Amino acid sequence: MKSNPQISRRKTRQIMVGNVPVGGDAPISVQSMTNTETRDVEATLAQIDRLTRAGVDIVRVSVPSMEAAEAFKAIRARVSVPLVADIHFDHLIALKVLDYGVDCLRINPGNIGSEARIRAVIDSAKDKGIPLRIGVNAGSLGKNLLRKYKEPNAEAMVESALNQIDILDKLDFQNFKISLKASEIFMTLKAYRSLATQIDQPFHLGITEAGGLRSGTVKSAIGLGALLMEGIGDTIRISLAADPVEEVKVGFDILKSLGLRHKGVNLVACPSCSRQNFDVISVVNELEARLEDITTPIDVAVIGCIVNGPGEAKVAEIGLTGATPNNLAYIAGTPDHKITNDNLVDELEAMVRKRVAEKKAASENLIASS
Repeated sequence: MKSNPQISRRKTRQIMVGNVPVGGDAPISVQSMTNTETRDVEATLAQIDRLTRAGVDIVRVSVPSMEAAEAFKAIRARVSVPLVADIHFDHLIALKVLDYGVDCLRINPGNIGSEARIRAVIDSAKDKGIPLRIGVNAGSLGKNLLRKYKEPNAEAMVESALNQIDILDKLDFQNFKISLKASEIFMTLKAYRSLATQIDQPFHLGITEAGGLRSGTVKSAIGLGALLMEGIGDTIRISLAADPVEEVKVGFDILKSLGLRHKGVNLVACPSCSRQNFDVISVVNELEARLEDITTPIDVAVIGCIVNGPGEAKVAEIGLTGATPNNLAYIAGTPDHKITNDNLVDELEAMVRKRVAEKKAASENLIASS
């Protein structure tokens, strides 16, 4: 499947975060960040494993101390997913993780210290081909900018970003992406839109400190969705006060809803009403839980009655329409067989998994014959 042709992506440079391309014509990648104590290597590895199984493209790890840097070394040796090290203030920590095989550094050159310290970090990153992420947050703008603008706003965020970029320009370093995050949606939108007209580096999108699972998902979907529809954004992180795995799920759901990524099950389901011929909500919830491991793109429609059911089922790869006395299952848009309510979820899961296996086999055969 191709990306949504109705969205014209902003033209940017492309950088490589490990083996994941960011920017240019690369797919928009989904990131998350561990919230374990980094020095607890086993706990952090376990969380990274869960994020990887959820489909995450890039994982960020906070490295606030030399002890955490040593833990990062052990973590790096045991995972294959690209890792970003989040570092502030101490250039020696940045130099250490660069030696340990980090895939990207999240720093702000302006808070690293003297020009000599900044140059040491940039020279090492340049030698090793490691990109940076400049991260501007409305909640941590410099004192000079707050004096000038009185309060955090989009203009201050953009000026902060340009100040950081100026430091990198003087050191002839262009291998970076940038983020401009605020917890307020309109401030975030204004900042990204403004900077998008001034530079060609890729953007990391996010609504920072968005909130809990429900409220943070809504804010992120509105803010990131608006930018993505305008073609702005190359990699995203959904910042939720929740399990980081939920950030990955929400990120992919946002991209799938815009036709920008096609990974896993795209489940179309009705909200249910008194016309339903089976318990739609419980079936959908259980089916989603069972199919979380699937990464192959597949469209599945579960509709409780015959009003919208046939229409949705005909454009899905696997479809179900509620009917009396038995429900009707569709495969590739064609009515296939009847299903009773007794084993509805089991049969739907089996149909989906069979279809996924067929798609995988067809793809492997195509590769083998090419």
